[in-house]
Amino acid sequence: MSDQEREIKFYVQNPGAIADRLRTCGADLARERTHERNLRFDTPSRELSRSGRMLRLRQDDRARVTYKANAHLEDGVTVRTELEFAVDDFSTAHKLLEALGYQVVVAYEKYRQVYRLGAVEVDLDELPFGSFIEIEGPGNDQIEAAARQLGLDWSKGIAASYLGLFEMARSRRNFTFRDLTFENFHALSINPKDLGVVPADV
Repeated sequence: MSDQEREIKFYVQNPGAIADRLRTCGADLARERTHERNLRFDTPSRELSRSGRMLRLRQDDRARVTYKANAHLEDGVTVRTELEFAVDDFSTAHKLLEALGYQVVVAYEKYRQVYRLGAVEVDLDELPFGSFIEIEGPGNDQIEAAARQLGLDWSKGIAASYLGLFEMARSRRNFTFRDLTFENFHALSINPKDLGVVPADV
């Protein structure tokens, strides 16, 4: 497995239509809609985030630890180092990371449905503040071809992470809560302007 991740994401208003297009294109459903719980770790001085690195513990249909670094853009696609491995127990991994001096700095959650379309993976993501499509593949050509198959406007691609979008909305709406959870957003109405994005499926 490559230790390099290559992906782009899009904000969409009609994820159901994208799912229909995926099926029409012959995409295979690789994972049913699954809830994700993510914990982002850092040192007390935020050493990782200040140096552009990320350490995450994720729980969905399995548990795994992920490290990302060296992010940069190549023709609109985010490319970065990604090292990931599965762990047997989410709680024990959490305790281990804390024992090593890391602490949870933010928790976030989403629902994700995963499709395979040729050489690329297409994720349909439901965040507390909206719906997104994430396309990951071995090369930019395959990723862009998949986006166009799905009727997505390539120029509307988003380079920011979901937590980056969260910070954008926080600055514009003056949120006081720390975590990107459905409970925190249940009474809020978030629009694309709050996130600094434009729908790619319009």
